Amino acid sequence: MDKLTRQDLYSLEQYATRRSEIRSRVMAHKKDRKVHIGPSATLYFEDRETIQYQIQEMLRAERIFEAHGIQDELDAYNPLIPDGANWKATFMIEEPDVELRHALLAGLIGIEDCVWVRIDRHDAVHAFADEDLDRSTTDKTSAVHFLRFELSAQMVQDMKQGASLSIGIDHPDYQHQLEPVADRVRIALAADLD
Repeated sequence: MDKLTRQDLYSLEQYATRRSEIRSRVMAHKKDRKVHIGPSATLYFEDRETIQYQIQEMLRAERIFEAHGIQDELDAYNPLIPDGANWKATFMIEEPDVELRHALLAGLIGIEDCVWVRIDRHDAVHAFADEDLDRSTTDKTSAVHFLRFELSAQMVQDMKQGASLSIGIDHPDYQHQLEPVADRVRIALAADLD
């Protein structure tokens, strides 16, 4: 997938005019890119459309309109767009109760390295986590991580030909998997691959 440039973005005024329509379209698009793994973990698979929306929302919220500020946002978010032989996802540990969330995060240190995808008969591919900066401490993991799943050429080809997809987590204190994921998710993720 091509990375985003300033020319791909709407001005703040243009975006304000079209925001409702864009938001509706992107929310519908994201439904096929979200995977719940057990009761507390969710993967949000990113692509060019989801990242463009995120950048537009950041520019709007921060009132960024100068070229260098826009470029800073592009530089921060473009690495989350898949490169054609991988998937990139925002991984979230979600628990609405604050006290339970603190306990959960303290008990799941290292979970970001235990998330995997498996295409049909191939071995599981564990994610590369938080390549920009470490988000965990010795006391707890973060509620948000950024993951990259790097696929072989054969895996890409098999996905393009309709192979099944499984996703899971093999952390000692959180073991869940989806086998296979829903067809709508599999189709959406296959479209990310070259």
